[in-house]
Amino acid sequence: MSTHKTEQGTAELVERVEHQGEVLAVIVRADFAKDGIEFFTPDHFSQQLAYMKRPAGHVIEAHEHNPVPREVSYTREVLFVRSGRMRVDFYDADKCYLESRIVVGGDVILLAVGGHGFEMLEESEIIEVKQGPYPGEEDKTRFSGVKACDVRVKGRKE
Repeated sequence: MSTHKTEQGTAELVERVEHQGEVLAVIVRADFAKDGIEFFTPDHFSQQLAYMKRPAGHVIEAHEHNPVPREVSYTREVLFVRSGRMRVDFYDADKCYLESRIVVGGDVILLAVGGHGFEMLEESEIIEVKQGPYPGEEDKTRFSGVKACDVRVKGRKE
C-alpha cells in the first residue's frame, strides 16, 4: 500500500504519494510558503519542481540553459490547478488502484510514475506542463479506472 509523507515543519503542505518506495506524485498545497528556494524533486527526475519566494530587489542573474543530452523514458507532468476541485486517483505499474487525493485551486501536483486518473468535483481550470515532443496517443495506455464506491481519499479532503 502507498504511504503519505510530508515535509518536516510544513504541516502537510507538501505531500509525497509513494508506493513501494517509489514517488508517484508530489503535491504542493496552495498555502505552502518559505523564504528562498525549495526543490521538491530529486535531481534524477526528468521533470523538476521547485518553489521560490524572493524579496523585492532580489536579482536572479541573467542566464541561459546549455544543451545537455537527456534521455526521458516516462512522461512526468505538472498540473497547476488554477481553480476548482478535483480528485486524483493513483494506480501502480500493474494498473491497480491505490488511493486518491483531492487537489484544489492554487495546488500544484507533479505526477511522476504509475497511472493516474481524475474526476472534476467542481468546474476546474488546470494548466498542464510536461516534456515534449508529444507523440500523440502512443504516449498513453488507457485502462478502466476505480469505481466510485471503491475510492479511498487520503490526506486533505477539502
